[in-house]
Amino acid sequence: MTTITRACLRHRRLVVLAWLLLTVVGAITASSTVGRLTHSFATPGTAGYDTNEQLLKTFGIDGNEQPTLAVLTLPPGESMDTATGQAIAAKTFAAATGAGHLAVADYADTRDPRLIGPDHRSTWAVFDMPNPDIPSGQGVMEAIEPALRNSAPPGATVQVTGFEQIQSVGGSAASGGPGVLVETLIGGVGALAVLLFVYGSAIAIVPLLIAVPAILTAFLLILGLTGLTDVSFLVQYLVAVMGLGIVVDYSLLLVTRWREEREAGRDNEDAILAAAPTAGRAVVLSGLTVAVGLLSLVLLPVPFLRSIGLGGMLIPLVAISAAVTLLPCILAAWGPALDKHRLRKGSTTFSRGWERWAALIVRRRWIAGFAGLAIVIGMAVPALSMNTGQPRADSLGGTGRPALTLHALEATGVPAAVTFPIQVLTHGGPSAASQATAIAAQTPGVYTVLAPDTPSFHQGTDAFFSVIPTDEGGTSAGRATVTRLRAALAHVPGGVQVGGNTAQNVDFNHAVYGNFPLMLAAIAILTFLLLAREFRSVVLAVKAVLVNLVSLGASFGFLVLFWQHGWGSKAVYGVAATGSIRNWIPIIAFAFLFGLSMDYEVFILARMREEYDRTGSTRDAVVQALARTGRLVTCAAVILAISFASLSSAPDVVVEMIATGLGFGILLDAVVVRTLLVPALVAIMGRANWWMPRGLARILRIPEIDDIGVSVLKAPAPYRSSDLEDTYPDASGRRI
Repeated sequence: MTTITRACLRHRRLVVLAWLLLTVVGAITASSTVGRLTHSFATPGTAGYDTNEQLLKTFGIDGNEQPTLAVLTLPPGESMDTATGQAIAAKTFAAATGAGHLAVADYADTRDPRLIGPDHRSTWAVFDMPNPDIPSGQGVMEAIEPALRNSAPPGATVQVTGFEQIQSVGGSAASGGPGVLVETLIGGVGALAVLLFVYGSAIAIVPLLIAVPAILTAFLLILGLTGLTDVSFLVQYLVAVMGLGIVVDYSLLLVTRWREEREAGRDNEDAILAAAPTAGRAVVLSGLTVAVGLLSLVLLPVPFLRSIGLGGMLIPLVAISAAVTLLPCILAAWGPALDKHRLRKGSTTFSRGWERWAALIVRRRWIAGFAGLAIVIGMAVPALSMNTGQPRADSLGGTGRPALTLHALEATGVPAAVTFPIQVLTHGGPSAASQATAIAAQTPGVYTVLAPDTPSFHQGTDAFFSVIPTDEGGTSAGRATVTRLRAALAHVPGGVQVGGNTAQNVDFNHAVYGNFPLMLAAIAILTFLLLAREFRSVVLAVKAVLVNLVSLGASFGFLVLFWQHGWGSKAVYGVAATGSIRNWIPIIAFAFLFGLSMDYEVFILARMREEYDRTGSTRDAVVQALARTGRLVTCAAVILAISFASLSSAPDVVVEMIATGLGFGILLDAVVVRTLLVPALVAIMGRANWWMPRGLARILRIPEIDDIGVSVLKAPAPYRSSDLEDTYPDASGRRI
């Protein structure tokens, strides 16, 4: 690290010019990058996906898209019991085809009495549509309601609903929002406020100066990645907001260590060089653990998750590059001048409050350890009841007209699961279609089957029909209905495929969570090896991985309580209990949080290792490390949490779920795990923390250590009485 820093300082103008060029190009191409991102959540190779693709190819209908529902109330005096009323309904619903290519299922085509309301004046229909992201599907959903209203006779009313319509009114990207740029600016203002509190001088602006080129460079790299593979639109949020947080965090660590070296009497350039092998190495290790966590997503057989892993991996790598190359140049040029006028006197890199807190934890290590475990495990328990799937339609719309329309339908006995029908595709001609329809209608968990005998639903020997289940696909009962249908229809002549959004989600769960153990093993092993080599300890590396997993469980528990059960989502976001967590969110949260929370583990343990090498006392190492990093870690977590809080302003429930889950996970990890549980566990384990087997040390190419700490390749250092003392020297030598 010192060599890299020295080279950057020697060629500082070239380094600054290179970053300036990347920043300008990144800014110019940012809009092009965003425009090339995709909104697909497809899982190619699964039965549900293949069915939906076949539906699109044969009938022009995307089974994975949620259909539009329309409710028609006839004029006064008219009834669906009369030929006149039925003719009005048939004409009105048929007019929807003027909006574009549709497959219409109404009473006229199905003669299903369930499509008529109890008052016999109202009737409803289902409109299956193409994918809105392809030319034939663009604008179709929005044009259905005007087409119906224009065709309805005087005195009749038409109301339109559906999952997309409810989500748009209740809070989707369709209804507008602050945008990625504004969200990043909000996060930047919050970060600046925290940095001013930490530093109390103009040096607080430096981490933000590093963040701008890092974020724009990451966008530039994402643009290049879109030329190789499809990249999910979610990456833009993560690059902007998460990029801001981790770049500021890494810069915060380096600037703080630079300040510490300056306070120790070094001149500016010597202080920069002295920070490189300590804080600089911690930054590199932290960034690599984040990159490993994200890169593990490529092990999952889902393209959009792989793209998030590849795109997200670029964020910490760019953050590392900016922190270890550009930051030293800025500190060399303007550091002392920016830090000259401080709002408060005394050390800003050493906290007596954190020193006293650490001393208390070490003295009461067992109590602190049990308290930390109780909090984390208590929060993790609700995660055991996590239900993955689409949010309940009822949770998204509040008092919007589409939501009220759906509620009115539910009041007549129609299940909310009508927003996510199961699509069944048959290939054996009319007789097979009839047989499959009859079997589906008798399958437990099915409310009704809509199988119009019209060209929109029949092409040659192929036919499809919609199954309306009694339970939404986000519930275990809804998913079980898909399984029963597949089993019941398996022997229909010609073959039967079961698709729709729920079926595709069921297959997604099998594909992703079936491979999750592989992902978990890969990320755990790679992280262990990185940490074991850096900390020169098997125990610290194993403990870091295990504690991180428990911390992740607590974050999932929060998601369940806040969103699935609605303990706060209504008050904060106006969203009722969703009943489930979108099935890919836990995977995304795991990949990001595993690396991000490990950042703070690295910050603290790296300093503990350094202090232990210096003093030979585990307890002194704990106290001095927290005294130097406690405030740093807490403020870094607050900055990252603010960044995610700004992301949650995006009017999309899925984005809000991700943002709140990551934000809470970061705060819990920094406040409870890293500054309470981790130091308590290190204090409890004493000298055992520093054990490293000789064979593994050779494999990891760890050199012998000739300091007063435990040697890696030799027998442990002689027993030290200071490892049992309950008093600790502070910065002035006074024992506390």
